[in-house]
Amino acid sequence: MKKRYTEEQIIRAIKQHEAGAKVDDICREMGISTGTFYNWRSKYAGLEVNEAKRLKELESENNKLKRLLAEKMLEVEGMKDVLSKKW
Repeated sequence: MKKRYTEEQIIRAIKQHEAGAKVDDICREMGISTGTFYNWRSKYAGLEVNEAKRLKELESENNKLKRLLAEKMLEVEGMKDVLSKKW
């Protein structure tokens, strides 16, 4: 079963590690692998909760803009194909 953790939980786990707790203990407590913990640490280290929420918002906005750009590029390519054909 895949669990979803909030930014608060992730940052709390990272802060526990910074305070001296062992990674294995934190992972066992949360039910995650050490790889997951280190991925979280590389992404969220040094962030506060509000900064992490803002980061997530920016990532979702960026993904939306990328989708819009891809759709527009497909439209442009389609229009070029239509205009390049001789009738």
